[in-house]
Parts: sequence; structure tokens; C-alpha cells
Amino acid sequence: MAALRRVHYPDYATDIVSLGIVEQVAPAPEGGIVLTLRQASASEEVTRRLAGEIHRILTHDLGIRAEFRVHPIPAELGEVTGRVRLQGARHVIAVASGKGGVGKSTVAANLAIALSQLGLKVGLLDADIYGPSVPMMFAIGSERPKSAGGESFYPIEKYGVKLISIGFFVTDKTPVIWRGPMVMGAVRQFLNDTVWGTNDFLVVDLPPGTGDAQLTLAQLVSVDGIVIVTTPQDVATLDAERAVRMFRQVHCPILGIVENMSYFVCPDCGERDEIFGAGGGQKMAKAEGVPLLAQMPISPEVGAAGDSGMPITLSRPEHPVSQAFMALARRVNEAMPD
Repeated sequence: MAALRRVHYPDYATDIVSLGIVEQVAPAPEGGIVLTLRQASASEEVTRRLAGEIHRILTHDLGIRAEFRVHPIPAELGEVTGRVRLQGARHVIAVASGKGGVGKSTVAANLAIALSQLGLKVGLLDADIYGPSVPMMFAIGSERPKSAGGESFYPIEKYGVKLISIGFFVTDKTPVIWRGPMVMGAVRQFLNDTVWGTNDFLVVDLPPGTGDAQLTLAQLVSVDGIVIVTTPQDVATLDAERAVRMFRQVHCPILGIVENMSYFVCPDCGERDEIFGAGGGQKMAKAEGVPLLAQMPISPEVGAAGDSGMPITLSRPEHPVSQAFMALARRVNEAMPD
């Protein structure tokens, strides 16, 4: 395994062990080893380059005879391999959305805090590699995760929630310019190399859409439920429906729909205004046969609280939105298997 870390994925600076391409190294009955690899690309050229470099290092440098076995890319997304319970987490839930800008990270952060306020032990994994929000929403500043020896690290704890994010390892203005294998490797490392300890819930804040981070999570660990966040208008619910169907294809149960920015209540007259339309989340939940978990009103205080580094569920627990997040946390907790 140490030798294989010298094999880098073509055109990347990251090795094939860190990316999870090496699944297993085992002794062969007739001598030598059996090396099991996860097919990392549909390109035959990439596979040939990897195989040639692996063979050179094992055979020429170490004198080890190796037999190769390759797990192909599944023909269907529903064909999931390698899924296990995440050690130390009773329940793993993910907060997802079909498109950006619907308040998914705000829901994930406040849900994690609300679960913690129910007396539960909670971790929050920010898997939105390209747009991490946890560092700002929890006012982490310049603090960095501490090493736990080897490649493992401890999460940062704030407000009673254990946190990990790519934003802890880069500066605020540093763009993360990664392709699929790198994203998959980061999500895999955050899941497996973070010393989470024992938690009742690990909440995963996924990036928008149906890409590499979502598939990596679904293929690696058993997920107890997905919370889909949308806004009421049709363009948002259309993308959210795609997300629901994608997670069903990879056999992740859908806990339900959160309709965010559902309505605005005028603070002066009390009149309710459905700025982004009405009933989109409810119609979608009915069409997909899942519960409508919550309808969150628009409130300037929610954004201000997140920007200040103390989500509203913690900073203003009496606020109607905070109460709605507490109700959502109770529903999520009650929906978990025993």
C-alpha cells in the first residue's frame, strides 16, 4: 500500500490510495498478491496508464507478482457496492437539493443545531466541496482541525456540533478547482479519516445537484434518510424531483421535503405574501409520495444570523423559524429506524 501511494491518478497530484481506487490488497494462493481496484474512469487509456504504472512499481521496483481485478463502473446507478454503517454514527442523514440558492446549507446547519438542542450528539459534514458554508455559518475563523496521527484528524467542535469542511483547509478566497476523482476522494476522506467519536446523527450537507459527492456518499455508507430542500417555484421543484429520483436509484430513503422561502409575513401588517409562488413543495411531496417535513418562511434574520456565525436556531431560539427547525429536528429524529 505504501508503494501504491507513489502511483498518481493521471494528470493529478493525488495518489490512487487516497482516491479510494485501491479497494483491497490480498495474498494470492499461488504466491504474489491479488490487487482489487475500483474502475476510476470510463476511458480505457486512463485504465491502461494506471495498470502500467502499478505493474512497474510492484514488479520492477518491489519484485512482487500481482494479479489485477477491477470492479467496473456500475451499469446502473442502483448497483451499489461497498456500503457499510459508518462507525460511531447511529444515523447518517443528508441534506440535498436539486439546484443552488434554495437555502440547503442554512437548513443543514440549523437542523444540526436543533438536533443537538434535543440532547443528541451531532456531527456536521460539509460535503459541498466547491461552495463550503460551514466555516462562515459557525464563525470558525482561522481555526484548523488537529491531527489525530497519520492521515486522521479531529473535527472542530462549535455550539455542541462536531464540524468538518474543505473550508477548514483552504483560505476564504481560494477556489477549489477539482474534477470528479478529487471530489470523491475528499468526501471519502472526510467520512473515514475524521475522528468523529460517537454520534447520534451525522448530518451531511451535500452540494446541489446529482454529482460525484452524492454518489460517493451513497456508495460508501448506509444513509438513513435524505432531506430534500426546495423553494416553491416550479424551476426549483423540477430540479428537486430529479434529486429525489437519483437518490432512489442508489437506494437512499427519502425522509421528505423542506419547502424553504415558503412565504413572507409583513412585520408591520402581518399580511402573508407567497413571493415565490404557493404549494410547490406540497405538490412535489404528494407526487413523489413523501412527507412535506416543513414550510420555512422567508426572514431577513435567518440570513443575518448565518452571516454572523451563529445560526438562528441558536442565536434566537424564540424566533418562529427557530421553532420550525426544532419541529423539523423532532420529525427527523422520530423517522429514524430503531
